[in-house]
Amino acid sequence: MSYSAASQVVARQSAFFENRKVLIAGELNDTFASELLSTAQSVTVFTTNYGYLADIEHHQAIDCHFGAELNAELDIDMILLYWPKAKAEADYLLSMLLSKFAAGVEICIVGENRSGVRSAEKMFAQYGPLTKYDSARRCSFYWGRCDTPAASFNINTWFRSYPINIAGVSLTVRSLPGVFSHGEFDKGSELLLNNLPALNGRVLDFGCGAGVIGAVMKAKYPQIELDLCDISALAIESAKETFKVNQLTANFIATDVYKNINGPYQYLISNPPFHAGLKTFYTATETFINQAPSYLHNGGELVIVANSFLQYPPLIEASLGQCDISAHTNKFNIYNAKK
Repeated sequence: MSYSAASQVVARQSAFFENRKVLIAGELNDTFASELLSTAQSVTVFTTNYGYLADIEHHQAIDCHFGAELNAELDIDMILLYWPKAKAEADYLLSMLLSKFAAGVEICIVGENRSGVRSAEKMFAQYGPLTKYDSARRCSFYWGRCDTPAASFNINTWFRSYPINIAGVSLTVRSLPGVFSHGEFDKGSELLLNNLPALNGRVLDFGCGAGVIGAVMKAKYPQIELDLCDISALAIESAKETFKVNQLTANFIATDVYKNINGPYQYLISNPPFHAGLKTFYTATETFINQAPSYLHNGGELVIVANSFLQYPPLIEASLGQCDISAHTNKFNIYNAKK
């Protein structure tokens, strides 16, 4: 079995998990949780990534939880946190997880050095000691103990708000740590929203993030039937909050590309993701484009904005035929194609 560098380092420290009741959370992207079943007394996974949930939940011996917040009552004495790339998300996860368990719970933290995992010692200091025990494969592994009880956790205090005024619409955006464009408006989305077609019928906002694109579309074209989808529970929760504060309505779907999507749509609209963790990653967007014809009405339209260096036109042409550039800047292009 091939595991990530971080999981390989965890495997070197298996003694920490012997006969422990382990909760795994964070940027885990392999099936190492199943490997821990042979060492730990029990293994529970909390993930904000729907794709990872789909990969791991078929292991019946692993108790899986998905969402923006862990709400289940669990018997845990060890947390294994895979450090996320966003420092604010790491702070969010630490605060949320440690608030769920009594003082004395132990924690192991692992992550790639370039993810900023070295900041774990300073960030964890308010809870108790944290000591580095291993460094290999450009990763670091820490052990600590939560001696000071964490404050009660209120997710509402973690939303960051900012106003936008775009395409004749003024709205407030609300986003949680780890969500794309957290606390600031993305220039690609701005270009897309300033060049939207006149929308009607069913519309899908793919990779909705904090719901910026979807909220502007719904405010501008209130008659559309709008679905917003994302692989991230943090994004879905943020989009729901954005729509709530702006008194807008839509359907919100946690999904891995089209897994939970029921077409067809008149429009597939997206500022698609091309990063996963620390790596450039195109697979989700390629699948989104390749399978678009199955989720569009005849005459339906795919509209995406993307960095101009990304080679999407050949993919779009292979899937839908002619691909047009309806607007561009020196960094972004808007691609349109009809079924």
